[in-house]
Amino acid sequence: MQFTDFGLSQPVLRAVGEEGYSEPTPIQVKAIPHVMEGRDLLGCAQTGTGKTAAFALPIIERLSKTRVPRVAKRVRVLVLSPTRELASQISESFTSYGRHSGITNTVIFGGVNQSRQVEMLARGVDVLVATPGRLLDLMHQKAVTLAHIEVFVLDEADRMLDMGFIHDVRKIAAEVPKVRQTLLFSATMPDDIRQLASKLLDNPVEVAVTPVASTAEKIDQAIYFVEKADKRSLLGWILEDSRIDRALVFTRTKHSANRVAEFLDKRGIRSAAIHGNKSQNARERALDGFKRGSLRVLVATDIAARGIDIDQLAYVINFDLPNVPEAYVHRIGRTGRAGAAGQALSFCEAEERPYLADIERLIQMNLDAVSKHPYPSSLGVPAKTDLTNRRHQAPATSGARSSGARSGGGRPQGNGGGRPQGSGGGRPQGSNAGRPAQAQRPAAQRSSQDRPQATTTHDAGHNRPRHVGTR
Repeated sequence: MQFTDFGLSQPVLRAVGEEGYSEPTPIQVKAIPHVMEGRDLLGCAQTGTGKTAAFALPIIERLSKTRVPRVAKRVRVLVLSPTRELASQISESFTSYGRHSGITNTVIFGGVNQSRQVEMLARGVDVLVATPGRLLDLMHQKAVTLAHIEVFVLDEADRMLDMGFIHDVRKIAAEVPKVRQTLLFSATMPDDIRQLASKLLDNPVEVAVTPVASTAEKIDQAIYFVEKADKRSLLGWILEDSRIDRALVFTRTKHSANRVAEFLDKRGIRSAAIHGNKSQNARERALDGFKRGSLRVLVATDIAARGIDIDQLAYVINFDLPNVPEAYVHRIGRTGRAGAAGQALSFCEAEERPYLADIERLIQMNLDAVSKHPYPSSLGVPAKTDLTNRRHQAPATSGARSSGARSGGGRPQGNGGGRPQGSGGGRPQGSNAGRPAQAQRPAAQRSSQDRPQATTTHDAGHNRPRHVGTR
């Protein structure tokens, strides 16, 4: 199927073509026709599947066909996002896809001075992308009115639930006209989200792609059992491999993120932490530095997880295992995009072993245990029970996963034999045992957040069709 099959106008198709895409992703195939018909829609899709374009393209089409004069403080489309980073990315998508349609959009979020945002709203905009807290603030100040909203979009509704925004969402929804089109997207569908959807959506179409329990087939996943006190030393040891040019590291708390970033900086590894307590400017600087390569490591909490989308990111490291198993899938989904190979390395100390069991139960597979590294847990590697529907795992050297404990056979070759003596902090000299295998990435992949996950059926070669997605 091609984008021309949706009946999109030439200005929209031209913008899509200029972005370098030709073939829609599964969520786009399922959602775009219904959105263009004006139907309410409940979509179950993760970040990276192309869901932003699934609602942005038909919305731009609708607005371009029903133009109305811009009026101060009025908005025609409202998109709610849980995080600043995701809100910015959605706004960028509307800018890119609407560049030839004359559609205006702006983004508002907290953590920055509001004066510029108020100024933009005073002019009136077609599309407003917002985080709930800042939007409520500006509504109370009478800086914006939602009385003329035609389309209401809630993106990553489950994340809004996790972050405690659902009460704010209900307040905002109460100010939106009852006669409207509503689109709700969520990576998971817990009862609370279904209850919210039942109140906000009118006879919705339901579409779903990529169940939350799945992980991309080309992500090589491994687990390191380690003492809590040795986690930072283990991370530093892994990052001594210069072939790991960039790594996204996840911690469970803001304090831990700061401490890990400080530790790595002292080791000469340029790093920055990104979490909810950081100012918007600091977060944007860190993310930009990571994208450009001036920062080698970005340390993030789960709050920032879905707002981070880096092209050709080969390594994700779970310094702390998440206590919610679905968060593991979201975290490692930052790598292994669009058929590219990636590696997800996780550390597990004694108190986190129940979290690991929950994760393995969710994804229906046992993670490979790395048996040889300098900081093994005193409890050793736990016995594993085969899980139902467990995926076949090939040897790590092939770029796929292997079952059972690793001995280091999948590590990069020739990287460590010439290291100076005394630099290893107690590890075996001249050995890379336990270090991750080098992720092989296609040489010429476009920088984009819009790629689907590796669930597409297209060949992974260089002639693979390109996709539009969640910039």
